[in-house]
Amino acid sequence: MTDETKPKLKVLLAAPRGFCAGVLRAIEIVERLLERYGPPIYVRHEIVHNPHVVNKLRAQGAIFVDELAEIPNGAITVFSAHGVARTVEAEAGARELPVFDATCPLVTKVHLHGRRFAKAGRAIVLIGHAGHAEVLGTIGQIEAPVHLVSTSQDVAELALDPATPIAYLTQTTLSVDDTREVIEALHRRFSDVVGPDVSGICYATQNRQNAVRDLADASQLILVVGARNSSNSNRLRELGEECGVPSHLVNDANELDIAWLAGVGTVGITAGASAPEELVSELIDRIAEIREVTVSQMAGIEENVSFSLPRALRDQPAKLASSR
Repeated sequence: MTDETKPKLKVLLAAPRGFCAGVLRAIEIVERLLERYGPPIYVRHEIVHNPHVVNKLRAQGAIFVDELAEIPNGAITVFSAHGVARTVEAEAGARELPVFDATCPLVTKVHLHGRRFAKAGRAIVLIGHAGHAEVLGTIGQIEAPVHLVSTSQDVAELALDPATPIAYLTQTTLSVDDTREVIEALHRRFSDVVGPDVSGICYATQNRQNAVRDLADASQLILVVGARNSSNSNRLRELGEECGVPSHLVNDANELDIAWLAGVGTVGITAGASAPEELVSELIDRIAEIREVTVSQMAGIEENVSFSLPRALRDQPAKLASSR
């Protein structure tokens, strides 16, 4: 098919999209360790929720494991960006594993808030998704019972007296908009409720969701590049649907269904916070094989957030010790 016979298609790119500062930091930690010490480097769980990132690091010599018991004594160990429970930290310490912590600083901030609220005697309510790696880590970081809720109905079913002082925390891959209804339910049911201010919300989650709303206003179809197990990527697809635009989550260009493009004149493309930009480029190239594509980027917030690496990776010479 020549360009003259290809139907025209406008591609709008969301801004911002793709990697956030926490993901960039986590990946750089593993890459620097591989460069400095050579393989193997052991990573507990996926460093971030994206198979392309994981497979690329695996090809460089990273070994991903489910539990610390799978890591040989003395091997360099990395905790994923989602954070881990204190029991995991204690196990690594007891085995004297050289640990580099890639937990996103915004996740660590949630842990600190939780411990402070618990020390003040408040019941802790965590708004998040059961089984998510970040939720498991957060619950395990707080030395007090943590009540997990996902919906306002969950709030109604909490086995707590309405007079109980409550403090809520939120999974970082949920935005202000995602949690608003649940927080309002907490305030309706309990007389004493506190929580972190807006600065405690993950900037990347909110910004990417706002960008999808902008895409929805100008697109007939939305494609979200991201992994199936990526909470924030799934939410971007859901948000596109909620805005009334057919939306699909694709891990990469191979998952594009050409039938989705039938009758579409403008497609919006975004990417979850753990999806590499190269996957977006490959998706556009795939579309360009069947449509005459013009690409433009939406106006949006320019993110300039960055997080420092663990001190042991900044200092010279390298210090092979716990970097927490």
